[in-house]
Amino acid sequence: MYRDTLSLLGPALPVVSFLGRLPTAMCQLGSLLLVAETSGSLATAGLTGGALAAGQTVAGPVIGRLTDRRGQRGVVLAASLANAVAVTALVLAALGHAPTGPLMVLGALAGATVPQVGPLARTRSVALARRSGADDRTVGTVLSFEGTLDEVSFVLGPALVGLAAALAHPAAALLLAALLLAVCGTAFALHPTARATAPDVSTSTRSGAAERTRLPGSAYALRATMVLQGAMFGASQAGITALTQELGAPAQAGLVYAAMGVMSAAVGLSMAAVPDRIGLTTRWRAATAGLVVLSVPLLSAGSLGALYAVVVVLGAAYAPHLITVFGLTERTVPAVRLAESMAFLTSGIVGGQALALAVSGRLAESHGAPAAFAVAVGAAAACAVLSWSVRVAAPVRGLRPAVAERSG
Repeated sequence: MYRDTLSLLGPALPVVSFLGRLPTAMCQLGSLLLVAETSGSLATAGLTGGALAAGQTVAGPVIGRLTDRRGQRGVVLAASLANAVAVTALVLAALGHAPTGPLMVLGALAGATVPQVGPLARTRSVALARRSGADDRTVGTVLSFEGTLDEVSFVLGPALVGLAAALAHPAAALLLAALLLAVCGTAFALHPTARATAPDVSTSTRSGAAERTRLPGSAYALRATMVLQGAMFGASQAGITALTQELGAPAQAGLVYAAMGVMSAAVGLSMAAVPDRIGLTTRWRAATAGLVVLSVPLLSAGSLGALYAVVVVLGAAYAPHLITVFGLTERTVPAVRLAESMAFLTSGIVGGQALALAVSGRLAESHGAPAAFAVAVGAAAACAVLSWSVRVAAPVRGLRPAVAERSG
């Protein structure tokens, strides 16, 4: 099932893109643990982590649009090296006990310079598939593969941070992230496949410029649903943390969240086996219905065993939703704005997660874990409303050799 995908991408690209996206998963938790330990202040750590998330949320789409206009090679290379420097500077400032203000500035810079390897790898892989004449099923398999790499990175990244913090110091995890950014980010930028996303000179014509600035309304709805998906992540994380603390097992929080990620990654790999006759619109609606149905039991989880069971089952709905939204975006936006749109989706997850984590964390402190889980259920319900009320535009014609989606 994935043989054609690996043949299309080659052996090196998946490896460097995976290692290049690991730092994104490491830096959020790593910065929190590092600043908390060096400053002794959870408030300072939260502000630094929030600044990092804000920088990534705002700048991610900008980097995506730059790659649409100038190609990935130069933009990703500059961002990777700048991000490695920014992360290293944050580590040195934290170890030097810098005050809150400078730490927030460096956190924002570390977020703003994230090279967006995940969404750009999706864009590059889709471009390679389309240029080879692949059909929509193959493109869907490529997106499932890329989605699984993301899921695995977001499970492995925090685990590496936790291991480094336990064996040495949180600074070691962030310095490893900076090294990965410098080496693997550079390798991803310079890989020969970067040429697949080079901008077409025809986009400089009047018609190309007009097409470049036009997005269907459904594209904005898809971005909104990713913000809500991020809110589910953030609220679930807050609720899991609160409940494990109430149960006297705070160390289990990371393991519970990792178990959810493993289930999501496994189901993501299986998405390539979904029959073609089940269109993306139908998949989106089914995935959001699954998010609602499977998140409601969070409200009644009262033991560690029940929490594991509910969260792991809920993880089965995450990957189908994420992969389907990426697939719908690939079909509906102009090819010359694909990288920007993919980066918007990823930034939406980051922003939604950070905001929901802040809000639901306070609710959990005041009213217990069910209050945080209620935010996750509410976000799932909003995703479902969007999927049933938004009409996804037909695939963009003339920009890629795609066949029409069976809308289901």
